[in-house]
Amino acid sequence: MRPPDTFNTPRLFARRPRPDDAPAVFAAYASDPTVTKYLSWPPYTEVAPLAEFLQQRMHDWANETGHYGYLLCLAGTDTPIGSIGVIIHGNHAVFGYVLGRAHWGRGLMTEALRYLIAWALAQPAIFRACAFCDVENPASARVMEKAGMTREGILRRYHVAPNLSPDPRDCIMCAKVR
Repeated sequence: MRPPDTFNTPRLFARRPRPDDAPAVFAAYASDPTVTKYLSWPPYTEVAPLAEFLQQRMHDWANETGHYGYLLCLAGTDTPIGSIGVIIHGNHAVFGYVLGRAHWGRGLMTEALRYLIAWALAQPAIFRACAFCDVENPASARVMEKAGMTREGILRRYHVAPNLSPDPRDCIMCAKVR
């Protein structure tokens, strides 16, 4: 099962990543320590490793690994401002996302997540759409809830955020099921 190659929402265009997107991704969000604070990877300090990462995401699409990442662009543009990904695992879809700080607080990520949740739950084999965030990241929890997910609880010592600690941290789990 594979999600669409691209999708549009009223304000966004989502597409597959390309290695030549690395400079724009670096500038928009991947090098920003505030944006990457709660993520599973540290901010990038160079563009070349980011280009390699984007190449791997292209490889995931080509080989249908179950891990599908999109770059998010404002409608009518091709310049990345963030990304959202879905991992298809058995009967559930797990989402992750990041958005450049210049675009926070406008509901853009909620819009993208809402689209992908609807796509996932329309698939006959998927019964659960879920995502998690660090307990100290209430803005991300609000995105999930505004996108239609229900807060299910706290996963204790679940996720390592290397920008905060080498130890696993507690996370808020949200999901929408059918």
